[in-house]
Amino acid sequence: MYTTPRTRLRGGTLLGFAAGLLLGLALALLVALYVTRSETPLEDRNTQRPAGSAALEAEQNRNWNPNAGLSTRPAAPAALQSPDAAAAPPAAPAPTPAAAPAAAAPAPAADPLAQLIEQRTAAAAATPATAAAAGISYFVQAGAFGSAEEAQAQRARLAMLGLDASVSERQQNGRTMFRVRLGPFATQAEADAIGQRLQAQNVETALVRVAR
Repeated sequence: MYTTPRTRLRGGTLLGFAAGLLLGLALALLVALYVTRSETPLEDRNTQRPAGSAALEAEQNRNWNPNAGLSTRPAAPAALQSPDAAAAPPAAPAPTPAAAPAAAAPAPAADPLAQLIEQRTAAAAATPATAAAAGISYFVQAGAFGSAEEAQAQRARLAMLGLDASVSERQQNGRTMFRVRLGPFATQAEADAIGQRLQAQNVETALVRVAR
């Protein structure tokens, strides 16, 4: 069979390619075996150990105690309490702070009517004191009559009411008048109370102030 030059060139190229591939695989296998069987791993030549690490490691190895974990030495006993400390009385508890006083209740609203009543009551109470200091006596006059008989009859009527009255004479406009009076009273309040009692019995009265 006749073979052309082009066919021979193609066959030689394929053989060369196959031979190169087999040679590359063989080299890769050898490198892998060398790396896996190496006793020490590859180190980066550019990596430098920190300064002082070798000295620190040597110091730790020199002070290492292999029996440190097996030590069974008991812990040191607690310090004994001194007799003075045992005899000392316990400290007194701190006093509890007193509770804050409750807030004062708000003042009630002012009542104008109640204030007016208080003012009038205070004024009425002050009036008798002022009168007593000035030497004034109070009488309740239950009538003035032109005859002594009429005056004594009025006095008897008041006695039946439980009131003690007196009859006095006075000249008025040239005539002798007989006055029936109750008193004297030290305060106006006492005289007013008697006057209201007589008015309830239909007896006309009048308040009389007399200097002592």
